[in-house]
Amino acid sequence: MRVLILGGGVVGVTSAYYLAKAGHAVTVLDRQPGAGLETSFANAGQVSPGYSAPWAAPGIPVKAMKWLMMRHRPLVLWPSLEPKLYGWLARMLANCTEDAYRRNKGRMVRLAEYSRDVLRDLRTETGITYDHREKGTLQLFRTQKQLDHVGDDTSVLDEYGVPYEVLDPAGCIAAEPALARVAGTFVGGLRLPGDETGDAHLFTQRLAAICERMGVTIRYGATITGLRQEGGRIAGVGLAGGEVLTADAYVAAMGSYTPAMLKPLGIELPVYPVKGYSLTLPITNAEAAPVSTVMDETFKVAITRLGDRIRVGGTAELAGFSQALRGPRRATLERSVLDLFPEGGDVAQAKFWTGLRPMTPDGTPIVGATAYSNLYTNTGHGTLGWTMACGSGRLLADLIGGRAPEIAHQDLAESRYARAA
Repeated sequence: MRVLILGGGVVGVTSAYYLAKAGHAVTVLDRQPGAGLETSFANAGQVSPGYSAPWAAPGIPVKAMKWLMMRHRPLVLWPSLEPKLYGWLARMLANCTEDAYRRNKGRMVRLAEYSRDVLRDLRTETGITYDHREKGTLQLFRTQKQLDHVGDDTSVLDEYGVPYEVLDPAGCIAAEPALARVAGTFVGGLRLPGDETGDAHLFTQRLAAICERMGVTIRYGATITGLRQEGGRIAGVGLAGGEVLTADAYVAAMGSYTPAMLKPLGIELPVYPVKGYSLTLPITNAEAAPVSTVMDETFKVAITRLGDRIRVGGTAELAGFSQALRGPRRATLERSVLDLFPEGGDVAQAKFWTGLRPMTPDGTPIVGATAYSNLYTNTGHGTLGWTMACGSGRLLADLIGGRAPEIAHQDLAESRYARAA
């Protein structure tokens, strides 16, 4: 079968790998000059199934109001007249119930756990390296109130058999020895030993090269102008310059830009660009740097060891498709890493970056078939595109190839929103 994949980020490239492995003739289209140059480029570096949870949760509306008033706030909302933003926010608020949270977190953990296992298999199959580590994630609590609410997450982890440890300060230091230098800054933590870390951009670039050796065609600098439909099927993809490409199946994996591409077809995907920021700084003292990933719960910032660098990622900014680099967001990232790893890296030499995370209001990505018989989506992963990429790609390849997927998948497809409507 001939398959066209729209998008060359980590989700699109992993989809290409699994489709090619299954024997399909695959072409990937991306407007950038290389793979993984947009949202996959400098994310927080986590492969964190244990930390997979929707932002829509009980108590979030009240917390959000408090976050918006913080100096180093993890949530930023820019005034806008855009109806899509407020519709998306309304749907997100509707998911802030106990039942919705458990349902959505269950979906996310299921896919993320599967994806982590599939990634491990891919490493064995290909020998790919990307500054990865298998040393877990430590969610660090600065206040007793945060620690007292740890059961909100561990109950779902128990349900799905995800291993974890609730740690006192000494346990946190045992997991991340550099934290001994700032003892007193935190009261405890939740450690997820099954989580991993790695450079998503490096992975995507190297996997793209592997795909090309497998026979995948990757066309960079290809600007897609629209999809053509005929009789309930996609009949082709138009490119700038007038070229039209055809295939037997099509995969929309364009992150935050997917909804605009599918809207003319009558498919309304509730995916909104939630802007995230990161700093990448060189390590100056390895013993004072993190071993793996530390999640600063107060500022919602992830601090990750990537080879000889520290990646600091966080902030949820609702500002449409703006990619302006804003100084206050950098200050928040610097505050977190200097609080916890003050001697680990050189903040003055840090590279500042921003990307648009494609978020759904229920936190779950949209992976699967659409109303068009040969069109599939693989988007809406939010902050967890790196975590869920391999599992999503493998799942999609199974669906397109007519094989039974290894995990339940019906509730991941776009049809769950059609039913809700």
